[in-house]
Amino acid sequence: MHRNFRFGVVGESIRSGADLADTARRAEELGYDVLTLRDHFVTEPFGDQLAPMVALASAASATSTLRLGTMVLSNDFRHPVMLAKEAATLAHLSGGRFELGLGASWLREEYEAAGMPFDRPGTRVGRLAESLRILRSLLSGEKTTFAGEHYTVDGLTVFPRPERRPPLVVGAGSRRMLGIAAATPTRSGSSPAPCPRGRSRTRSPSASRTPSPARSTGSARPPKGGTSS
Repeated sequence: MHRNFRFGVVGESIRSGADLADTARRAEELGYDVLTLRDHFVTEPFGDQLAPMVALASAASATSTLRLGTMVLSNDFRHPVMLAKEAATLAHLSGGRFELGLGASWLREEYEAAGMPFDRPGTRVGRLAESLRILRSLLSGEKTTFAGEHYTVDGLTVFPRPERRPPLVVGAGSRRMLGIAAATPTRSGSSPAPCPRGRSRTRSPSASRTPSPARSTGSARPPKGGTSS
């Protein structure tokens, strides 16, 4: 089966609006397919980060063809109903160029700094699985009713309704996470596997990706402000 291979830029060293616009425009000029941003509010281990959803809306206004995504949002930082609203709005404002990446989180120190409980991996992954079901339904334009262990939704729809559901990307490293990605119509990517204390260790990529509508282009050198992926 034919699978497209894409080149992307992770803008983890972007610290200002000017850097963001310059990096996004340069990535587009060089032929990169997607610019992604991380989702952290503590400095370590990636440095200070702009808020990803707001920053991507700004990047959308500075570009015309570059796809824009999160790599990846922490599921525990946002309720899926509110995230669906933000994702639908960003998909609309970007002309359908947004890709929603979501993961179960792993950085214990970040939770503790914000006074948030850092639940065991099984609980966090269970929340993510339910969140993905809710997001897929809402972003597909369906009236959504859901009753799970972690979330309850009663007859909600999302506005603006996406003309086409934004691609969902699951940051997956563990066997269970890969299973969730495989069971949900998503793209999946390797991400750090959680350690007992909430830090991370690198795990080799083992997830396949679904075919992407984007063309396969790239450059050997990422634009200033980003690292290639």
